[in-house]
Amino acid sequence: MFASIIKRDGRTQPFNESKITDAIFKGFQAVGEADRQRAVELTLEVMKKIKQQYAENAFSVEDVQDIVETVLIEQGHAKAAKSYILYRENRSRLRESRSELMDAVSEILRETNRDNANVGNSPSAKVLQISEAASKNYYLKRALPEKEAAAHINGDIYIHDLSWYGKTLTCLQIPLDRLLREGFNNGHGCIRPPKGVKTAAALAAIILQSNQNDMHGGQSFAYFDRDMAVYAALERKRQEKIIRRGLAELGLSAADERIEALAAERTREETYQAMEGFIYNLNTMHSRAGAQVPFSSVNLGTDVSPEGRLVTECFLLAYEKGLGKGETPLFPNICFKLKEDVNFEPGDPNYDLFQLSMRVACKRLFPNYSFQDASFNKPFREEEVAYMGCRTRVIANRNGAEITNCRGNLSFTTINLPRLGIRAGKDLSLFWRLLDETLELCAGQLLTRYDAQKKLKVKDFPFLMGQKLYLDSEELGPNDAIEKAIRHGTLSVGFIGLAECLAALTGKHHGESAEAQALGVSIVSHMRRRCDEAAEKHGLNFTLLATPAEQLSGKFIKIDAERFGVIPGVTDKEWYTNSFHVPVEYRIGALDKIALEGAYHKYCNAGHISYVELPSAPEHNTEAFETLIRAMAEADMGYAAVNFPVDICCDCGLNGVIPEDTCPKCGGGNISRVRRITGYLSTLDRFNDSKLAEERNRQVHYKF
Repeated sequence: MFASIIKRDGRTQPFNESKITDAIFKGFQAVGEADRQRAVELTLEVMKKIKQQYAENAFSVEDVQDIVETVLIEQGHAKAAKSYILYRENRSRLRESRSELMDAVSEILRETNRDNANVGNSPSAKVLQISEAASKNYYLKRALPEKEAAAHINGDIYIHDLSWYGKTLTCLQIPLDRLLREGFNNGHGCIRPPKGVKTAAALAAIILQSNQNDMHGGQSFAYFDRDMAVYAALERKRQEKIIRRGLAELGLSAADERIEALAAERTREETYQAMEGFIYNLNTMHSRAGAQVPFSSVNLGTDVSPEGRLVTECFLLAYEKGLGKGETPLFPNICFKLKEDVNFEPGDPNYDLFQLSMRVACKRLFPNYSFQDASFNKPFREEEVAYMGCRTRVIANRNGAEITNCRGNLSFTTINLPRLGIRAGKDLSLFWRLLDETLELCAGQLLTRYDAQKKLKVKDFPFLMGQKLYLDSEELGPNDAIEKAIRHGTLSVGFIGLAECLAALTGKHHGESAEAQALGVSIVSHMRRRCDEAAEKHGLNFTLLATPAEQLSGKFIKIDAERFGVIPGVTDKEWYTNSFHVPVEYRIGALDKIALEGAYHKYCNAGHISYVELPSAPEHNTEAFETLIRAMAEADMGYAAVNFPVDICCDCGLNGVIPEDTCPKCGGGNISRVRRITGYLSTLDRFNDSKLAEERNRQVHYKF
């Protein structure tokens, strides 16, 4: 009767009426009426209607399905019709999901997705990204509650690391001291405790890599100087033993002082080589299916023992030297702890190391600085607050010890603040209501995710839980759920675009108006109160995060510009401003920027960071650099850094600002341009489009 039918993609294929019968029969089966003959009879009715409506043989699959629904209802088969409609909707969702996934895969194969500047362009990187796209698609379409999935898709909130949603946790401060002291097993046999500093440093890199394979976020050592000092001391004893044995074999002798001095000299050489090897490893040791190196961080600067000081000094010197041709290492993030009576003032035992750290930072961008005497860090001064790379801070704990080690963030979800400002217009009462609704949605989403995470078993994390790295995991067996341990982690509500939100509400951002700044502080402090209330209500560590928005800064604004149009000061560029920062394109003095942003750090207990932008490396003006660091401390910041361009000729090793595409020294065109992106270092070629636009618009903060 009919020769062909039009498929959904526009192609034609031979018409087969038995497919109509099969579909109707499945509808009957779903409601317990397995009547094949009746399905055949109804097919004939469908064919009659097709002939009446489409005499010219030009009809589609959708047209036929519409007629099937009509016939089922007209013939008194309402239940079967309902089943058929639901089946049709499910098939449509499946097709839509497949189509979106295939589009995502096609884009990844065409060009490496640049959502994450730490992911390269290797085959394994593409495979990882394809698997993440499939995983994200699954969670949005099949696993998440509809309200939460819709809020993410629509851009009201953003569920970070969605592709890892129900399978792992974010980050951890790793107990390096215990792993080196007791040894560990990363799945291929037991590793004995090291006897020297080189082996200890090599194992430290392996530990970071091993745990990275169990988690999607940062891996950090909170007390790197202290933990490695033990092995520098062992190294000194080992070297002294070697020297004495060698002298005895030669029938020679030497004064103890001379032997000890030579052993100390050799220990320094070995420690420097250990630190250099550690840095090399962390820039080349790819994990996560070979797609990226570990998101590594080390905290140091406050161990005043001779060996701890030696570790810090050698590490900083090795980092200052750079990689093989003098390139700036991208990892690890270095968090130098500043602490009164330890290293902050002349006369403090580690003041010289603070001075060295600034010399290195003036060339290499790292270290960043964590301020142990900030009002919100000082209560933990003896424990010491350690930060993880881009900004994460974990210390207070409702369910156990208030410590840094053996804890981390479980997950975080970010609020699109500019959208709330746009929707509210100038109506502040409406804004507060919308903000509370969104905060409640975020808290609910984090609980949904926590309920999935807490059911995971120890055996799902061979290194993280298998080696008992998380607090209170010591007594858990392989088949035990991990809830007892992860209740010590944090669930964080993040936010982006405070500046654009204020512009939508008041017409000005907080850099332009004291009134806007006051409102900004009210908004962020309000969010913190709501997080504290959620923590009290649920008995979990809900915290507020100044979100590190890499790809998100472009995603949110793109959605909002399409929905609300171009709004001056809000959606009229390619990115939303990170967290509470003053917009990068706004001209403001360094000290003014520090004073404004410092007001927000104490409210963001899950993590925070601020920057000052300079035109070039201040290698010959460390005094000005120190002025900035001290101003940050005075402004009650917890974690901060100074930015400037670092261009490197990969042919001859020239470092500096290279404005052209060729090196002025050797004429080579292989120029690497290192910049900071959301706390980490990367090269510009790996920035996504929105972050490239943001970087081009960064204004230098000249006035001190």
